[in-house]
Amino acid sequence: MTDWIDLERQYLFQNYGRQPIVLERGEGSRVRDVDGKEYLDFVGGLAVTALGHAHPAVTQAVAEQAARLVHVSNLYYTTPMIELARLLVEHSPLDRVFFCNSGAEAVEAAIKLARRHGHDERGGAHGVIAMEDGFHGRSLGALAATGTARYREPFAPMPPGFTHVPWNDLDALRAATDDGTVAVLMEPMQGEGGVNAPAEGYLRGVRDWCDERGLLLILDEIQTGVGRTGTLWAHEQEGVEPDIMCVAKGLAGGLPIGAVLARESLARHLVPGDHGTTFGANPVATAAGVAVLRHILDNDVLGAARRASERLVTRLRAMEDRLPAVTGVRGRGLLLAVSLSAEVAGEVVAACRERGLLVNNVRPDRIRLMPALIVEDAEIDRACDILEEAIRWATS
Repeated sequence: MTDWIDLERQYLFQNYGRQPIVLERGEGSRVRDVDGKEYLDFVGGLAVTALGHAHPAVTQAVAEQAARLVHVSNLYYTTPMIELARLLVEHSPLDRVFFCNSGAEAVEAAIKLARRHGHDERGGAHGVIAMEDGFHGRSLGALAATGTARYREPFAPMPPGFTHVPWNDLDALRAATDDGTVAVLMEPMQGEGGVNAPAEGYLRGVRDWCDERGLLLILDEIQTGVGRTGTLWAHEQEGVEPDIMCVAKGLAGGLPIGAVLARESLARHLVPGDHGTTFGANPVATAAGVAVLRHILDNDVLGAARRASERLVTRLRAMEDRLPAVTGVRGRGLLLAVSLSAEVAGEVVAACRERGLLVNNVRPDRIRLMPALIVEDAEIDRACDILEEAIRWATS
């Protein structure tokens, strides 16, 4: 039998801390490894497989499009990119779409758009205020905006023009703003930072401050968007609208895609030659995106996700009552985390995996759960049984 893990160690960069299983196939909320062992997948490709694995709507759209046209570049029009752009505009408060291939690329494009706006209309203002513990990607511009110093420091010097302020601190945001500030870049709920929800009124306060000072509000909905928090976009729950929004992860059900949405008055600042990508708006990826969004919108997937969230949160909070090691339940929708009293999240993840559940140690004392939006009640119950058993084992 091929030792795939040994081969990976021989040929690939060793920059990932991969779990020691080789996954081969999936269906719905379940995956199987090359040895035939089945797992409940509550990682979901890091909040990517919104409709689960091998969903018929996605696989059919991908197969049909791949049989017709895989790639032509942005020298030409294709129908899937236009269809997906129309769906995004019709179901968001924004007017124009730029397609790319990942969340980090979407953030890079959003930063360029904000700076071009500052160049054209704000006398060269280019500063971006971002949040401590925020995460926006690992390319240099996105990394400069990321609010965790240990990610940035090995790659210093960072591109200039980025300031970080504490999450949920409006006074710090106001104090950091000056005449050179052009935008505030933030997640409506921090994902990689540990699943940190905004305080009541915080996003509204940020929006009001941006309006008062003429700043752009860029919302990174890469992890929180496409129904992950129970509404199509997380900002809907806060009663605010962004000027620019970054989308990726769940948008194409597992195919590489990213998108920047912006108001018409901003989108016009990027003209031919300012920005582009060879693979952005790829017909197969955008066809998958059309299938994902249409299925979510036409089949009350958002309602199902909210009901699943209620069940999962109830089970997790009951666990909090029973286990002293569980100190809290964080998040919204199906982007949730369990806080622990000790830094044993890695051990809990390993114990869950051995018992047939995949979860993520987003912080040393925090377990993140990101199941498919179509996860079933029995799968939630089984996952919680395994998680409770694993926490008991790791903290005994």
